[in-house]
Formats: sequence, C-alpha cells, structure tokens
Amino acid sequence: MGLPIEQLIKVRKDKLAALKQLGIDVNPPVYSKDQTVTAIKVIGKTANVAGRIRGYRLHGNLCFFDLQDESDQIQVMVSAKDIGEKTFGMIKLLDVGDFVGVSGMVFKTKAGEITIKSEAITFLSKALHPLPDTWFGLKDTEERFRKRYVDTLMNPQVKAVFDKRWATEKAIRQYLWDQGYNEVETPVLQNLYGGTNARPFTTHLNALDIDMYLRVAPELYLKRLIVGGYEKVFEIARNFRNEGLDLSHQPEFTMMEFYEAYADYHKIMDVTEGLIKFVAKNVNKSFQLKIGQYDVDLSGKWARITIDEALKKYLKIDWEKITDAEVKDILKKNKLKVPGVYTKNKALFTIFDHLVTDKLVEPTWVIDYPTDVSPLSKVHRSRPGRAERFEGYIGGREICDGWSEIVSPIEQRERFETEQKNLKAGDEEAQPLDEEFLEALSYGCPPLGGIGIGIDRLVMFLTNTWSIKEVIPFPLMRPRGK
Repeated sequence: MGLPIEQLIKVRKDKLAALKQLGIDVNPPVYSKDQTVTAIKVIGKTANVAGRIRGYRLHGNLCFFDLQDESDQIQVMVSAKDIGEKTFGMIKLLDVGDFVGVSGMVFKTKAGEITIKSEAITFLSKALHPLPDTWFGLKDTEERFRKRYVDTLMNPQVKAVFDKRWATEKAIRQYLWDQGYNEVETPVLQNLYGGTNARPFTTHLNALDIDMYLRVAPELYLKRLIVGGYEKVFEIARNFRNEGLDLSHQPEFTMMEFYEAYADYHKIMDVTEGLIKFVAKNVNKSFQLKIGQYDVDLSGKWARITIDEALKKYLKIDWEKITDAEVKDILKKNKLKVPGVYTKNKALFTIFDHLVTDKLVEPTWVIDYPTDVSPLSKVHRSRPGRAERFEGYIGGREICDGWSEIVSPIEQRERFETEQKNLKAGDEEAQPLDEEFLEALSYGCPPLGGIGIGIDRLVMFLTNTWSIKEVIPFPLMRPRGK
C-alpha cells in the first residue's frame, strides 16, 4: 500500500526546498521553447523543448524520463557526465508531473526509441500533488468531470474530443467567413429574453436596480443587425437556459446561429448542409460518421421530406385525415403530453418528435412544421397553418433547427400574442412579447433565413459521444455533498 497523499505531498515540498537550496529558480518567468515534441522527432536534429515529466527512471548517474507537451511525448536521457554533478543533483529531485525545459541532440536508442540526449536541463515548475498511476480505475465518473485537468492528462481520448471541439469551431468560422458572413457579438445580459422557447436565468443589476436575464438565444439581436444593414451575420454564442440536466442538455451551452438576408429556408438548408459536410471533412477527415450503431454518409444530397410525409411513412398517419380523437388516443397509448394549450397540430408534432425522429437515420431535412410550434418562423407561402421551418436529422437524432424568418412586425406580434396565451396556460418556456424587437422590425427587414446549431451537439455527432458532459471541458456539476 502506498504512502498517504499528505505524506507524498510533503516529500515533494521537501524536494522543492532542496532545489531552492541548490540555488535553482523554482519558478522561472519564461522559457524559450522553440519546438514541439512532434517537430523534433527527426534523428540527428537539435532539440529545444519543454513539457511535463510523465515517466521517471533513475539508474545511478543516468536518468531517463518521458517528456510530454501538447503535441506528443518523447524519452529524454540525462547523464551526469554530460550535464555535470550539480545539475544532475537537480535531476534527482525531479518527480513525475514536474515541468522542465530540455535541449540536446535527438537520436535512436538500441531498442529503437527516439530519444533526446540532454545537454542542458532547466527546471520550470514542481508538481506538489502526484498524478494518479492510472485514471482508468476511478470509479466515480463525476470525479473525472470535476477534475477535468487530470482527466485530460491521463486519458488521451478525452483530450482528443476537446481537440475536435476547438477544430469544429475553427472550421465553422472558416466556412462562414468564406461564404461572406460577418462574425458579430450580441448581449448576454438582456432586459428581456427571447429567440426561442426556453426558461431563462434571472439576475439583478444593482447599478440600475432592475431584474435582467441571461441570454437564451442571440436570435432577436442578430435580426436587429439585419434591420441595421448587415446581410450575412453569425455568432458563436454562450447561451443559458434554466432547465433540466440530462445526457443532451446543460444549462450553459454554446450555439452557433447565422442569418442571411434575401434567403429562404431552402437556401439556409443548402448553406447548412455544406457547413456540416465541411466541418466533418476538416475535423474527422471524412464524410463518414459513426452515430450510435449507425454508419452514416454525409457526402450525398440530403433528403427533404415534409413532417406530414414522415408521419405517413413511419407511422401510417395521414395528417389531413386523422381525427382529433385518434390523435388523443395515440398520445394516451404512448404516454405523451402536449405542452401548453392543446391543438391537434401541436399534438401531431409531439407524436413526430417522440415516435418518428429516431427512424431518420440517413441525413434528412424535415420541413413545413405547424405554425403552432414555430413562433418565429414565417408562414408557409402555399400551405395555410404551416411554417417554412426545417429540422436536420442524422442517425436518428436532431442536429439543427432553422426557418424562413418572420420579417413582418404585424405577423410577429400575432405569434407573440399566441405565446402569451401559452404562458398563461402554464407553458414556462413560452416567449414573452418583445416590443423593442417589434419596433425594430417596423423599420423594415428584408426577406430572411436563419438557423441555430448547438456546438456541443455537433461535437457529439462528430465524436459519437452521447453525453454532453463528455464534450464540455467543465460541465455544470452538483455541489459536493448535495
């Protein structure tokens, strides 16, 4: 059985004190690292790298340790003969987890391992807390999320997911910049929330003694920018929704929304399809995705079907012919509940959402949703009671949601008023009536299309990881002991 953690920390503190006694600067302000480990893995090259010690083996006047930086790991060989007894005295005080800088020549050992033969070692930082011998034996999954910094050190697969997350945001920006979109910023702290059906976080601004809300979506402010003269805008936004936590939802999350003037929902689907393909190719180097148990190919033209066609294809439900009594019977049999004020259209959407979506395996756009469940979507140009709204599905899971936007302040007011009825009926996610947004629309807004894509969700698709906590570096956690 090993020493208690308190004793291990004391041993390291004693080593730190010994380093100081040797006259070593134990916290130097800078180190001139010119290379990465990956870059110097070429035989015969001079190396100047820095990183964390991940393995340490002392054999008399010879020491081997593994040095890890962000890019890779390499073995370092240190000989007392090469660096002198005083410096080698410092080597004896090193621990796994410490940071050092190394310069020397790269060679290959008899065992065939690429190694740096050290000519100089610079101490950079002492790790007082030892790293675990292995992270795989940790029983409490939540501890991984609480100590994510240890998780990423010990588990390369975890770090690989985050690497793909950063690459995803980079690829999104590159694609939209290339398409002529402007990246913009909108307020996180708002006088009135809106842009989606969600329950907000409320806070208080002491300076003005007023209640305010954290953003649930950037949509209404992005549309104000369109009114103000911009034609293509996007934002990668931190959003906050005071709702439940589950495998696919966190109260704080990241979403990308983009809007294009003079475009309808068909154009937005085209742009989004190109975006997702571009991101997949850049991040995964392939159009093939593994989603749950399904292998999905993104490369072809994605199917487009109406929500009516989806219900008919998968449940044999004829939207126009089914009676209200039959709809309620389906709800009852499947223990489904319609939020807010009941309507037949809302009920059919609920049935679709719970009983059809998991069957949409191949990349599919489902279009023409009821206006009852699309408060910000434009009324369909040829189908009364329908909105020009779409959702994208891959591998039986929703990946995005968008529509032709309402640009008429009169029509938008009618939608908001319907939302107020839902709010009074107990729908806590219904949107409030935003007079300032209606005033902005009254100045005139061009035809407009837009979409929202959850970054966390997109990364889940790209990594086949179906817990949102696994794709967020520091997910919200319940306080210890509660």
